[in-house]
Amino acid sequence: MNMLTFMFSLSLALSATLTMLNFWLAQMNPDSEKLSPYECGFDPLGSARLPFSIRFFLVAILFLLFDLEIALLLPLPWAAQLQSPLLTLAWTAAILLLLTLGLAYEWAQGGLEWAE
Repeated sequence: MNMLTFMFSLSLALSATLTMLNFWLAQMNPDSEKLSPYECGFDPLGSARLPFSIRFFLVAILFLLFDLEIALLLPLPWAAQLQSPLLTLAWTAAILLLLTLGLAYEWAQGGLEWAE
């Protein structure tokens, strides 16, 4: 038996063993929450006319806004290699200052509070 056949059979045996171990150790006790198709905080099968907290959507929008602004910093390692790294540092500091001021403003206005 050559080395390639040995490695293939070893990897096949290891993957089969790990798969069986996974099925044996996994807890198969789903409840109604795990079987629900949505994880949005309210019952999707109930009435659509029930009031819900708008805070959930506001925090989600704030998360998306700040996440998008953080994505502006992703090209920073490449921008640091440009001819003027001080200009890159200034723009980075401006973006971080803007993010910090926006977060402080939202925090001061109570936009991050769950309880009113």
